Amino acid sequence: MATFLVQRTAPLPLDEAWRRLTEWPRHATVVPLTRITVTTPPPTGVGTRVVARTGLGPLAFDDPMDVTVWRPPVDDTPGLCRLEKRGRVVRGWAEIEVRPGPGGRTRVRWQEEIRLRFLPASMNAVVARAGRQVFGRAVNRLLRQP
Repeated sequence: MATFLVQRTAPLPLDEAWRRLTEWPRHATVVPLTRITVTTPPPTGVGTRVVARTGLGPLAFDDPMDVTVWRPPVDDTPGLCRLEKRGRVVRGWAEIEVRPGPGGRTRVRWQEEIRLRFLPASMNAVVARAGRQVFGRAVNRLLRQP
């Protein structure tokens, strides 16, 4: 398994940072070559299924994820969402946490543990580094876009 962590502090209230990070279709606008489909009815909660389809044509794969923890922030209480990745190509989990930061800002913590089916464990460091870069940029963009 490859594990990576992205941490940011954003000039946003908790609930707005949460909204920007957990409106799943928005992720398609910031993750290259990816479309997002939510296959369960709204609102998002435990049991919601999100499918990210990444790639081009026959070289694309699905990354189905189930929301297993859904605790939106309330007042100054941190929010936490956990997604379990259950695909044939990508397995593992992702956690998105928002908590109060200094000066009314929000601290964001995005952590993932992923296993790519066709890559040997010797590639975990490369996968973690790439994940940190790709998702670091994605988190930055999601937090900037209203």
